[in-house]
Amino acid sequence: MNLQEQEILALLQRGEDLTLEFKSDAKSLPDRELVAAIVALANTEGGDLLLGVEDDGTITGLHPNHQNLSGLPALIANRTNPAIPVRVERCELQGKPVARISVPKSRQLVSTSDGLLLRRRLKLDGTPESVPFYPHEFIQRQSSMGLLDPSAVVLEEIDASRLDPLQRLRIRNAIKKYGGEQSLLSLAEEELDGALGLVVNHQGQRFPTITGLLLLGTESLLRHHLPAYEVAFQVLRGTDVRVNEFYRKPLLETFEEVELQFKPWLVEEEIQVGLFRVPVPNYDRRAFREAFVNALVHRDFSRLGAVHVKLDDEGLSISSPGGFIEGVSLDNLLVAPPRSRNPLLADVIKRIGLAERTGRGIDRIYEGMLRYGRPAPDYSLSSAFTVSVHMANTAADLDFLRMVVEQQDKLGNMPIDSLIILSRLREERRLTTADLAPSVQKPETNVRATLEKLVESGFLEPHGTGRGRTYTLSVKLYKHSGKKAEYVRQSGFDKIQQEQMVLKYIDTHGSIKRADVMDLCLISKDQAYKLLNRLKQQGEIVQKGERKGAIYERKR
Repeated sequence: MNLQEQEILALLQRGEDLTLEFKSDAKSLPDRELVAAIVALANTEGGDLLLGVEDDGTITGLHPNHQNLSGLPALIANRTNPAIPVRVERCELQGKPVARISVPKSRQLVSTSDGLLLRRRLKLDGTPESVPFYPHEFIQRQSSMGLLDPSAVVLEEIDASRLDPLQRLRIRNAIKKYGGEQSLLSLAEEELDGALGLVVNHQGQRFPTITGLLLLGTESLLRHHLPAYEVAFQVLRGTDVRVNEFYRKPLLETFEEVELQFKPWLVEEEIQVGLFRVPVPNYDRRAFREAFVNALVHRDFSRLGAVHVKLDDEGLSISSPGGFIEGVSLDNLLVAPPRSRNPLLADVIKRIGLAERTGRGIDRIYEGMLRYGRPAPDYSLSSAFTVSVHMANTAADLDFLRMVVEQQDKLGNMPIDSLIILSRLREERRLTTADLAPSVQKPETNVRATLEKLVESGFLEPHGTGRGRTYTLSVKLYKHSGKKAEYVRQSGFDKIQQEQMVLKYIDTHGSIKRADVMDLCLISKDQAYKLLNRLKQQGEIVQKGERKGAIYERKR
């Protein structure tokens, strides 16, 4: 079985989803149905269409009319607008021919030559289907791909004179409070509107943009012209609902009111670090602000649903309608270039000073959790329709916080990469570069450089060499927290101790395997191999068997 056949069999086992479609060809699938399915894939995430396979994955093969696949790419290109460039491969499975049609994700909306516009979605039972792509969904699609800024759309049905002048005063106060662009404060009303892109002039009249409506609109204007805009603040204690408020007020006013609602639920203690007293809140205010602003600014305004801020016994959750924008996922959240679904709105909020100007507000959210020795913010409940972050309500690790504060006092702010590494080692004790790379979301070479800096700073200790090199928190940190015995357990044992432990194990049990050595001495596979090889060269043990089946006994 060649590689191509293995890949197709793997697709069959996976079953249909958003990026995989099975099409039966037993009765010669009409060209219009095939092209419609290709269009639906291209308008979603792209993917593969397997022609000659039933919906349940049964291989029935290609119809005699479709045995010659050489003209299929041209047929699809001619029947789609703009033309979709597909790749077609033929494969024999179970003695029957199957066509694999690879469809790229389109950067623009694609239809059949007959004007049929489709997309794919998941039904309630998790199976996919193709459905019409309606005009009101076009903006959502284009904005998620960064091709259109919905927040800059001009609302010509609203005269700028209907906007609330008090909200401009709120913008000026926010600039002063949050350290925004001070040059904006000297501008007159209309100049401020123009500088921020809140209002535009068109044929002698002034009309607001969506951003202008969000910041300067009245509640009635927002309800009528932006019905998707809503914010919910909830506090739950067990099954009791303590607070359940919904807001449709202008964006800055809503932000201020939710912050006031949040404030009474903050609990703060203090610890002494050197000459300073350091506050330890149950939730970091800057992390909350950044997460809430992100939810307000990056939400999908074409999708109904409120931005939800929920406090319960488990912690703080903030969610907003609309999935991650194109190019951003759970796997690259920390390193993806800053992008917004609503660029104009995001720019205004940064210029006011409400959001991180570098566009790296996600770092502030992580820092607000990790510096207190708490778990990293959890985005795992996010989907194609919602971005959700959860900040766990767990007790702070005060020893870890003291270590971070002392580091900042000596060397400046600790980078997020370093915080993530220290946090994981605090929980999992001993890890390799490969173990840490997914959490940092950077190549192993970058992670290795960060690890070595932490070693030089005295925070970590390395063990071993090469790819088997592992890292633990240093003896200094364990002493700092009064866990000296734990350091000995995690840092492992010296070479002589390891040799004696292996020999004693063989004396007790008769033989030992490499996996047993790894568990016994807390070392990697390569380190275990070198240890056993050293004992063989010393004449202490002999090897019986090869590779995985090898065992080691005392030399007689």
